[in-house]
Amino acid sequence: MKKRVLTGVQASGTLHIGNYFGAIRQMVDHQEKSDLFLFIANLHSLTTVSDPKLLKSLTLQAATDLLALGINPDHCHFWVQSDVPEVAELSWILSSLTPMGLLERAHAYKDKVAKGIHPSVGLFTYPVLMAADILINQIQLVPVGKDQKQHVEIARDIAIKFNNLYGETFTIPEPEIPEDVAVIPGTDGQKMSKSYGNTIPIFAEDNAIKKAVMGIVTDSKGVEESKDPETNNIFNICKLFLTKSEQAAFADRFRKGGMGYGDAKKYLLEKVLEYFRPFKEKRKYLENNSDEVEKILEDGAMKVRRTTLKTLEAVRKATGLRY
Repeated sequence: MKKRVLTGVQASGTLHIGNYFGAIRQMVDHQEKSDLFLFIANLHSLTTVSDPKLLKSLTLQAATDLLALGINPDHCHFWVQSDVPEVAELSWILSSLTPMGLLERAHAYKDKVAKGIHPSVGLFTYPVLMAADILINQIQLVPVGKDQKQHVEIARDIAIKFNNLYGETFTIPEPEIPEDVAVIPGTDGQKMSKSYGNTIPIFAEDNAIKKAVMGIVTDSKGVEESKDPETNNIFNICKLFLTKSEQAAFADRFRKGGMGYGDAKKYLLEKVLEYFRPFKEKRKYLENNSDEVEKILEDGAMKVRRTTLKTLEAVRKATGLRY
């Protein structure tokens, strides 16, 4: 039997190739080998987005992007968080037994406040809502980066406490931390991130993508000089799109000399545009048929509620809320 895997995605605007190779491609793989539960975390987004039109737009954009990049609603559970009201009820029930000290130790809250995010109650209890997302779907594995591992550990602690208090109700989730996912380099060599302004967008116009690629930072070596591919931003981004043999051939061109950085960037640009062209075409179709996206999300919510309603009913009975 396939293991249940859950991933939540916050709607955050323009996607870049770091998002795709760092996370989205793994989601697409999971929907084939696992029972994937994938949701757009718009309730979580309320801690940072207060403009209703913006939140609605970002949510629909995130759904459109994910569908264009390979998420198949026939092969997974795919929905918007707020369309499943059971999670909010469970979040309150769990918050009633979650120790304050457990949340006070959460480093993500401290980090966000340090970055200037308003320290709201919602931001503080963020891990409880995340626990509800996980536990209500009886999830076994939660793929996370090392910086998010603590949130899964909090969900585990809450589930164990609930089970000890009320009887076996929740599956105890495990974090899945892939060790082989490399940091995707940005155009300046740092980790690709919107906050660094060093991204290569996926769904932008070709001219915008070209501008980003041609702006990749390089050293001052001339055309004929030998260059080390392992420390080169162009090569380290380009190899994401190449087979092993293509990587070896491209690396050899760097070491031999005779190839300028301008030509190398043009080669990379060609690979980026070629790779994402079918995704961009599908996204254009979905953008022009947003009613289809909304129907997919509506059906996805109904599908996942078969699980959430069953779990919540068990919780209500266990706690005495069902009389």
